[in-house]
Amino acid sequence: MDQSAHPEFDVIVAGGGPGGATAATLLAKRGHRVLLLEKERFPRYQIGESLLPSTVHGVCEMLGVSDELARAGFPVKRGGTFRWGANPDPWTFTFALSRKLAGRTSTAYQVDRARFDQILLENARKHGVDVREEHEVLALIEEDGRYRGVRFRDDSGAVATAAARYVVVAAGSSTALYKGVGERVYSDFFRNVAVFGYFEGGKRLPAPNEGNILCSAFDDGWMWYIPISDTLTSVGAVVASERAATIQKDREGALHGFVDSCPIVRDYLSEARRVTSGKYGEVRVRKDYSYRSTRYWRPGAVLVGDAACFVDPVFSTGVHLATYSGVLAARSISTVLSGSLPEAECFREFERRYARELEVYHTFLQAMYNINESESSYFWEARKVLGTDQPDEEAFVDLVAGVSAPGASRFGDALRDATRPESLDEGDAVFAGEGTRFLGSVLREAGDLQLRAVAGEQDEPEPGMFPDGLVSSADGLSWERRA
Repeated sequence: MDQSAHPEFDVIVAGGGPGGATAATLLAKRGHRVLLLEKERFPRYQIGESLLPSTVHGVCEMLGVSDELARAGFPVKRGGTFRWGANPDPWTFTFALSRKLAGRTSTAYQVDRARFDQILLENARKHGVDVREEHEVLALIEEDGRYRGVRFRDDSGAVATAAARYVVVAAGSSTALYKGVGERVYSDFFRNVAVFGYFEGGKRLPAPNEGNILCSAFDDGWMWYIPISDTLTSVGAVVASERAATIQKDREGALHGFVDSCPIVRDYLSEARRVTSGKYGEVRVRKDYSYRSTRYWRPGAVLVGDAACFVDPVFSTGVHLATYSGVLAARSISTVLSGSLPEAECFREFERRYARELEVYHTFLQAMYNINESESSYFWEARKVLGTDQPDEEAFVDLVAGVSAPGASRFGDALRDATRPESLDEGDAVFAGEGTRFLGSVLREAGDLQLRAVAGEQDEPEPGMFPDGLVSSADGLSWERRA
């Protein structure tokens, strides 16, 4: 490329969803020249409406959109309600049960993703990102073993190229751009399909939990019930992939059939009607296979969000994984562009942290899929994998909220000093089933993002995740070596 020696941009981001918008905004905040190419025109429909506290009060505060989210009127999510396991009665957990959450940080939101994603994309524009909608990235351009830009189709249909020192691939699960970085490896355990639609007039859980997500196991799998507004509800069934052909023949009939087979959801929809027009009028099907890429970066390119990995949505981790990877990618790129640390060292930290985050969620979710246990067994499992002496229920809440973090004592609770995990060797299988021993350290970092955003720059250095790894800077936007 003619521009490769002196590229117009420091970074090109392919995709304007939460992962891409997060990476682009944080890079722009460090003064980098960022081009974001999004193939659709926002607002556009997207699934994945349930957020976690560490996203709302961590990443979103780092991005500077917290006030706008509060004004949006999204339903407040105080926790979750499960009809799951051996107990025939629903059980509820609240984020406020954690002593590491206080006041406004003990909640999250259920969001209309079209509005939420547009807030993040417009925020990227406000921070100086060159955002171009209806611009589709067609291919990564490689020269001399390094990615140096992209070929794209603009909103007039013309094909052009743009050069940059890095490309962030955040174009979702359906993109083929990931193939230039690694190969997809699918989980043997989570091979499901989801069928879902939207209903008006569904019932709500009793106050103050009316904004909670409701998850219910039933004979064919499990169902979600997510309040998107006072009257609109997202309803979906996650079942084994063997049911896919039957579902595709009659999506409407399949969805209603699963509702009829799930007593608690059937009752909540007894006076509701399915939305049949507008962006919520379609019954949709999605292949919910859990997967990860064999690599998350190559020289000049990095994968974030669903382009890199996906894990079963029981705990609503999709937006969390996307924005978390956007933070890690921005840290790595900013550090390299500043000349502070070598590229290989920065992206080794990115890859190991991201791989570990995926692995521990995948491993704990396998325990949750044992639906013949009591809720106390799930709470105990959470305490075991966190390696904590907390009460079982509190450990479970810390796990699903992502707030088991060093430094959380500023919220009034002193944390035990956890042993640092051994490093993850290059090439270790992400779905090897060994993630439980790492879960505490991963969730501590997720909580660290939240605490950093709420309390400002860290008073104490981050302890790091790996003995031979890097730590984040005081503002959380780059990497540093341990002092």
